[in-house]
Amino acid sequence: MERWLPVFDIFLNSPCPETEASLWLQRSFDPSSTAPPISTSSFLQLLTNPSDVIVLNSSPSLQSPPPHTKRFMFIQMLPSFVQARILSFLVYDRKRFCKRDLIKFARSILGEDQELDFWVKKGAHQLLDLLSGSGFEWISNLNLDSEEDNAEDEFRAMPDWLKDAAKNRNSVLLPWLPILPDGVNLRKPFGNCEDDEDSENDAEKEKQEYGDDVMREDVVGGQEDVGMNPEVETRADFLKNQILKFETTSKTVEVTNEIRRLCVESRVDSLAILELIEPWKADDETASIMISQLLDGGEDELGWPSHVLCSIILPKMLSLTEPASRVLVSATIEYCKIHGRAAEYALLFPLILKVDGINNPMCDVLTRIVRECLHPAHAAAFFQKLLCEDAKNFICLPCHRCLIAGELVWTESLFYFMQNVLNHNVHLTQDAVEQLVQEVYKSTKRFPRSLKLGNFLLSFVNKFTPLLRPHKRSLMEAVEHTDTLVTKSLISKLASL
Repeated sequence: MERWLPVFDIFLNSPCPETEASLWLQRSFDPSSTAPPISTSSFLQLLTNPSDVIVLNSSPSLQSPPPHTKRFMFIQMLPSFVQARILSFLVYDRKRFCKRDLIKFARSILGEDQELDFWVKKGAHQLLDLLSGSGFEWISNLNLDSEEDNAEDEFRAMPDWLKDAAKNRNSVLLPWLPILPDGVNLRKPFGNCEDDEDSENDAEKEKQEYGDDVMREDVVGGQEDVGMNPEVETRADFLKNQILKFETTSKTVEVTNEIRRLCVESRVDSLAILELIEPWKADDETASIMISQLLDGGEDELGWPSHVLCSIILPKMLSLTEPASRVLVSATIEYCKIHGRAAEYALLFPLILKVDGINNPMCDVLTRIVRECLHPAHAAAFFQKLLCEDAKNFICLPCHRCLIAGELVWTESLFYFMQNVLNHNVHLTQDAVEQLVQEVYKSTKRFPRSLKLGNFLLSFVNKFTPLLRPHKRSLMEAVEHTDTLVTKSLISKLASL
């Protein structure tokens, strides 16, 4: 227990406990130590360690039952705000824990017969929601253990580099061990060798299960060219003319339903049809009615819901030079609340990656979508992908591909957007923080008098102080290039790192 006191001190006193606890856990792991190892599994074991507690009656009387013993987990004996912080840390750093163990832990907290603090209950629900995925067949079957049993155990899976090395039959797998490559079984390490044909069947099954999403996410800018039926072209041209002349709301709803029917019934890809119809050319009021009418989409978030956003809303946002109309933004927010993943790939990604960078009106729309439509944990995952992945996956119409770059274009408005997001209690990982430090270092030379960049940097340093200590020198050099109202505050803050 004594070895865990520093991390509990972090949960008690730190203004940013998630990142500090993650960093402490990473630095404290010492495989050569003779003491019990500090690991994620031992941390969960400590939290779930049961203890018997004598429960006294608050208002004893002759009729009240005598004191009795009740069993609590260790985490339940901590203050409620500490429990909430621990659950927030588990959400933030969940990839370092065994998925199955976290699911058991969250269920054990929610399954206790006692009144939970609001934030503790919300944290446990959030952890369970993020780990359980979107499939709820196990609920309909009334089998509460099937989701846990079917959870992909990536935590204990063999690393990819070892799998790749084992495929090369001509090389020694582990040169320091007397093991021949033919004696290694990747699927069942202790015997019952399977044929290569079984492995190929499993690979094909996995491809069928995940291939659709992978294919869609690899598409940047459209689909293959497919021959268009002349009848479909005629109907699309008619609908194109109809949406340009707004008459009544009922007429717009009728035209919208006809567009959906055409995209569903024809065997042509819906993106190709929507590109012919050009629904983004409708006025904002018509566009808001259209996406409100199309609120109920298919189960595939990267299918029809994404096509609606990238063909109606995205082109309008890409050309935004003045504040967006209230009616359009409100309808967009309601749509993105329901279709969060579609909003990520068909609106947020391509808009942030605009070829000449975002401006203030775009920044305002992006900020509202992230704040009102994405949970902080989902927003953190989104920015992790945005900052750290080389290939940016998004969905857009082919005709708009030229407006979207392959990488971020850093402008003052983008730093202002990042500041708004960080103030929304979004946490970033170490590699994402390092990427931001590099961009700040380069951008202070381009925008030395930018107050937006200065305010972002001040918020950045205040929120991620523990993670920025290794980058103190780089940040000091970057701040020395600035001349703003917050420069002295930044220098003082960095000096105390």
